[in-house]
Amino acid sequence: MSLWEAFHIRILFHMGNPFMSKQNISIQDDVSAPGTDRTLAILEYLGGYREGQSASEIGRSLGLPLNSVGRIVDTMHRRGWLYRREDDRRYTLTNRVAELTRPQVRDRSLVVSSWDSLRKLRDELGETSQLLTMVDGKAVVLEQCESSQSIKVSGKVGLRVPMYSCAPGKAILTDLPEGELDDYFSRVSLKRFTETTHDTEQKLRADLLLTRDRGYALDLAEGLEGIHCAAAAILDDFHYPVAAITVIAPAFRLKTEFLAQAGKACLLACREIRESLLK
Repeated sequence: MSLWEAFHIRILFHMGNPFMSKQNISIQDDVSAPGTDRTLAILEYLGGYREGQSASEIGRSLGLPLNSVGRIVDTMHRRGWLYRREDDRRYTLTNRVAELTRPQVRDRSLVVSSWDSLRKLRDELGETSQLLTMVDGKAVVLEQCESSQSIKVSGKVGLRVPMYSCAPGKAILTDLPEGELDDYFSRVSLKRFTETTHDTEQKLRADLLLTRDRGYALDLAEGLEGIHCAAAAILDDFHYPVAAITVIAPAFRLKTEFLAQAGKACLLACREIRESLLK
């Protein structure tokens, strides 16, 4: 399976989210640090529930007292390991472990600072929104807010895809310093995934110029047939592209005439996130 085939259109009716599979997580009674054991068990448990769980649901599933769970999740929330949604008080992981080696701006977490904008973008357009960054020449999914549509496009957090064949990757490439962009081209092997993939440096550079002019990048099924996306870059205080926000959807819904609207919405979201990061 190719990297791009890991991105797929999922048909979800009443089956639920396959990433939210229940796990058999045991709590050990004879360990030297039971508090640590419970904390790690909660982290492992929440890793299987991308949409989050309440303290009572965590306690019931793991067989832990509610007051104990409450203290643990409250501490993890205060220390940035869990995000607590205000509407339903459910807890979700914040990717804190991965963030220790991921880019930040002025010591502010990109994922945490982007979550509200991702959700707002998803709700406004009705499609999956994602936050990606560049790692070792690949675009890496840091976080996503899935569409509620029965037919949607999504990918796992941590998934790596080619920079040149997706809108968020091209948005980041567009704002790289010229020397770094030249270095990228010297190392990358441009492959053709679909009929619309920019598989030569000349074609890709021309598209990056268009992206710079309009402020956002577009992907017309360049990585995978039947999938369109729009994206814009998040710039730090030195105007360096630290990440990108994208909206990704089936092409039959995110049609060509709607891409400009999606791109401008991504651009606005990036500006909001940048303002939050630079406060």
